[in-house]
Amino acid sequence: MSMYPSVEISEFSLEGRFLDFVIKDGYKLKGLILSTADGEHYVKLAKHLRAAFDLRLPRGTWLQVMGTKKHHYKKDQVTLKAEKVVAASSQITVTEQPPTQTPKVKKQNILMCQKSDCMKRGGKTLCQVLKSELSDRGLQDQVNIKATGCMKQCKAGPNIVMPDKTRYTKVKPSQVAILVDKHFGEEAQVASPKFT
Repeated sequence: MSMYPSVEISEFSLEGRFLDFVIKDGYKLKGLILSTADGEHYVKLAKHLRAAFDLRLPRGTWLQVMGTKKHHYKKDQVTLKAEKVVAASSQITVTEQPPTQTPKVKKQNILMCQKSDCMKRGGKTLCQVLKSELSDRGLQDQVNIKATGCMKQCKAGPNIVMPDKTRYTKVKPSQVAILVDKHFGEEAQVASPKFT
């Protein structure tokens, strides 16, 4: 048995340009790639940061990343895990709590199940269409799509809950425009659909 530890844990702080996100299974945010003076680094994001990140972060944004560094001596491998990410030019701050800004209009949240059953039933496509519809109507700064855990309606997925707490199940991408008009438009031009 060795007298020396096989893993050393320390803190790190890196500053560099954001290159890209690392996405697993097509929709799960796991980390980011940062370009520093030493080269490119993969930094795994702590769970509390994954939900807070805006995936529209422009490439090339200067970020300061702080967290823990694990050096596995036997594997000769270094793992970086971010606990805090701050925009170096104070454009964007990502921490445990969302940034405290005083928006003119309070952001509304659309809750969307991100568990595997809902994703397999079309949740990934639904999320993309929902983002697109909100963007087309200029609502991306007023409405968030917030990922949730299981809503206990797995067989009726994908599941979403609108800001007024109206729950929709088995939502198809073709129905998204109608839902956005119904909940965020002045008046829906098409008759409201009945969802189960």
